[in-house]
Amino acid sequence: MIAFLAIFLGASILIPVLHRWLRNVTFLVAAAIPAVAFVWTALLGPRILSGEVLVESIPWIPQIDIAIAMRMDVLAWVMTLIVTGIGSLVLVYCGRYFKPDEPDIGRFAAVLLAFAGVMFGLVLADDIYLLFIFWEATSVLSFLLIGHYSSKRASRGAAMQALLVTTLGGLAMLVGLVMLHASTGTSLLSGIIANPPEFDGFTITAIMLVLAGAVTKSALAPFHFWLPAAMAAPTPVSAYLHAAAMVKAGIYLIARLAPGYAEMPGWREVLVTIGIATMLIGGWRSLRQHDLKLILAYGTVSQLGFMTIVVAFGTRDAALAGLAMVIAHACFK
Repeated sequence: MIAFLAIFLGASILIPVLHRWLRNVTFLVAAAIPAVAFVWTALLGPRILSGEVLVESIPWIPQIDIAIAMRMDVLAWVMTLIVTGIGSLVLVYCGRYFKPDEPDIGRFAAVLLAFAGVMFGLVLADDIYLLFIFWEATSVLSFLLIGHYSSKRASRGAAMQALLVTTLGGLAMLVGLVMLHASTGTSLLSGIIANPPEFDGFTITAIMLVLAGAVTKSALAPFHFWLPAAMAAPTPVSAYLHAAAMVKAGIYLIARLAPGYAEMPGWREVLVTIGIATMLIGGWRSLRQHDLKLILAYGTVSQLGFMTIVVAFGTRDAALAGLAMVIAHACFK
């Protein structure tokens, strides 16, 4: 897992150089990396589905017990398949979508591949500070991807709006993660979920701050507005970031925390209310659109609300239903 992260990073640095000679074929080279990661992850299926959990860890800041810790269980396995599989397909699609003389395509390919690597790390990260780094990196990379058409005012505005909303939500989440670290004594997400602290005011505040990051990242009401605006991005960006990958990060975090915190006072009430509001707003607004991408965008918003409601319940059946919805949504988008 950590080796693949290094490969994603190294390849992202080399892609702009390769583009000088390979032109649009560079996208096919870039697509090979998430494709290999997809095959490797798929081959782990029998082990993961049998209940095995893969763990890798490298000490990072031992003074405060922080490590580059990665963990793959069933939820992370499914999300990894989505991130790498659809990421590979989107990169292949880019080779035909863009004209060979399109400006800044080498940089675009590198950023899109880096985004796939960051999402790969996000869904596998077990250390909460490593998770936060990947979380905010997706915001920065999405800013660059949404604003690819830098000469267009709509693209620049949409990129800045998405960056501000998701970054501010991420900063609130960081405060909540630090509070959880203080109350549980561990920075491992698996430990925070397996041994949740007493549901007092401190813990409830911490979890609500973490959920603020999830709500903004997944474009849930009242922060749903940034997702349709981001459709100013090239279509491959819309397909990957805003349907299959980045907006799923908030849903993933809710699903990850639900087994340990679904019984916390306010958890279900807040998330179900937000989910229902998002479903209704997204569905209603989609009926009033004439642009195909905006119809799909508001449809995505509505579906994200639906997924939030399901995964928020925290039961085994709800988790399975939520996973099925996440897979189906990623595939048809």
